[in-house]
Amino acid sequence: MARLLLVEDDLTIRAPLVRALRDRGHAVAAASTAMEGLRHTLDDRPDLVVLDLGLPDLDGGELLRMLRAVSAVPVIVATARDDEREIVRLLDAGADDYLVKPFTAAQLDARVRAVLRRGGAERPDGEPVLVVGGLRIDPRARQVTLDDTPVELTPREFDLLHHLAARPGTVVTKRELLTEVWQIPYGGADKTVDVHLSWLRRKLGESAQQPRYLHTVRGVGVRLTAPGT
Repeated sequence: MARLLLVEDDLTIRAPLVRALRDRGHAVAAASTAMEGLRHTLDDRPDLVVLDLGLPDLDGGELLRMLRAVSAVPVIVATARDDEREIVRLLDAGADDYLVKPFTAAQLDARVRAVLRRGGAERPDGEPVLVVGGLRIDPRARQVTLDDTPVELTPREFDLLHHLAARPGTVVTKRELLTEVWQIPYGGADKTVDVHLSWLRRKLGESAQQPRYLHTVRGVGVRLTAPGT
């Protein structure tokens, strides 16, 4: 089950889409303005955002820019605008897919599943389980436990933790994380990495001031080690 956020101001479109996506097994929240969508994304950390462009307070393209400054959440733009230059601009700005209205819920559901697969929901079958201290990371099942207690992570949080756990004791730079985890080869906002590390620390029961597993090396990057090592 994916946790989706639908940012759409038209109730006649929003309500049936929410129902249809929930019927397909997703957990769906909805927002009718750009700022409400931004708040939901930061507070609830959905697995994917479906974004309309014609919002009452800000253009959806501006919201996409704001989201990309603080989050790597996958975004599908769903709008009536079908201008090719606009589509290319938004994809270059960080949208993961673009769906032109009118579309069916089945079409949107298929796009959601495809984007989540591309975002790292599948790993090679032979990849080993990683163990660092009390952390156990299973790439095949995409499951994490800490001291035998399950830890619920978003797809991007899992990919970030897995990348660090595959290099225990090694300082990994933010540029490497942006390249390997976010697939942004030419740099990007360090804030994106910082925000996801903050969320990950919270779920691991630690903080930057009192780290157990995730240790920041100022000006360089972050290192994952078992407590006491």
